[in-house]
Amino acid sequence: MADYDKYYETEDLFGEPFSELIGYFKQFEPKGNLIDLGCGQGRDSISLARLGYNVTGIDNSQVGIDQMISISEREGLKLTGLVGDVYAFDNYQDFDIVLLDSMLHFEKRDLKRETDLIDKIAKRINKNGLICICIQDTGKKVKILKDTIDNSGIDYEVLNDTPLVYNYEDKESGYKSETKYCMYIVKKK
Repeated sequence: MADYDKYYETEDLFGEPFSELIGYFKQFEPKGNLIDLGCGQGRDSISLARLGYNVTGIDNSQVGIDQMISISEREGLKLTGLVGDVYAFDNYQDFDIVLLDSMLHFEKRDLKRETDLIDKIAKRINKNGLICICIQDTGKKVKILKDTIDNSGIDYEVLNDTPLVYNYEDKESGYKSETKYCMYIVKKK
């Protein structure tokens, strides 16, 4: 059982997607192909598929993917769910947008593989492809993210660098918290 399978027994564990994220992606026509790495229960994938994007979500949790696919099938969305290791995924050239929401933490034990993942995405996504990352704005995380993209060697344009606030509420206990985030979107030239 994947670590998150137990957590995802609570439906909608992480609540609604960032309204700023959904608002940003509403503007594009045509909508295109989007991959959501570490999609969890599909909070972003489902909302973006509702906007007309052709979405593929990858997560290591079978429970999360099953919940996402159930909603997708019920609503007739263009949404594919894959159970797998996001670090092993390689076909970024098949997508117009790569989304990583709350997936990167840059903790010491994961720093190398997470920065290697960003570097791989930056190098393999097609010209004009977008990389959208929502990350906690704590410590040096945003700086590490920006430095990693700078050091990837690609030519890019920053399309969005917006502060966000994530409001979490545990429905069972009533616990609430607020965390600062950053939404950082770059376009490969």
